[in-house]
Amino acid sequence: MFKIVDKVEFAPEENKMQSIANTKEAIKIFNSNKSKNLKFLLEQRFNWMNKFIKDDETGVEFGSGAGFAKYFITNKNFRMSDLSDDDHLDFKKVDAQATKFSDDSFNYVIASNMIHHIPYPMKFFREMNRILKPNGKLIIFESYCSIFFQLVTIIMKHEGFDFTKDVWDEKNPKSDEKNAWAGNVAVPHLIFDNKKIFEKNLGKLFSIEFEELTECFIFLNSGGVTSKTWHLPLPLFLLKMLNFIDKCLVKVLPSIFCMGRRMVLKKRSV
Repeated sequence: MFKIVDKVEFAPEENKMQSIANTKEAIKIFNSNKSKNLKFLLEQRFNWMNKFIKDDETGVEFGSGAGFAKYFITNKNFRMSDLSDDDHLDFKKVDAQATKFSDDSFNYVIASNMIHHIPYPMKFFREMNRILKPNGKLIIFESYCSIFFQLVTIIMKHEGFDFTKDVWDEKNPKSDEKNAWAGNVAVPHLIFDNKKIFEKNLGKLFSIEFEELTECFIFLNSGGVTSKTWHLPLPLFLLKMLNFIDKCLVKVLPSIFCMGRRMVLKKRSV
């Protein structure tokens, strides 16, 4: 991974995004006619997951935030959870590092753009292995901190990245423990990029069944998922064209343009 700098951190008051972590406002905007760009982005982020979910399976999303996954996941046994107590959640005040669900509870778990918010990733992966049924799937969408992503992070001062962290260490947090919306978008790279290190630390818990890099400008011009910023509204045919351009750029120069990573991990018996 190319790095502009190894570490960038910002104080909350420096953030140039709007309505930061305001799930109620995000839901209001999503249900308005101003969200065509965002809905297109979220279709790309969630629809692919349905291929890995069977109709009779039971699953849950952790870190659901505003709960947009429910509009795109077709499984009828899908439930949502979060650290918050928002009304749209099925399970409230759930810490993904210690969920209190029973062993072997779910066929699949969805983690969309939430792993880079988790202070202790190893605790999360052990907990997911515990609550997943045999051969259960951990379905992930995560950020990809390319050069473009790093530049946008530096300009917008939103979240931040720190490639110097030891993601396997369980004594020092990778993001702010007191702020669930704080993030370190370097974390997915530190976990997934080096497959030998992944196998060493997580190979007894999970195998990688699927991985695909995705998105650039459809994310930049979405207006933001929960926290908001300016965007240029586009008709569907232009959004599809932009998505095609993204696919070409990500395929040729992922370290420069890529902003998203799709993954499916399969539970291994401990």
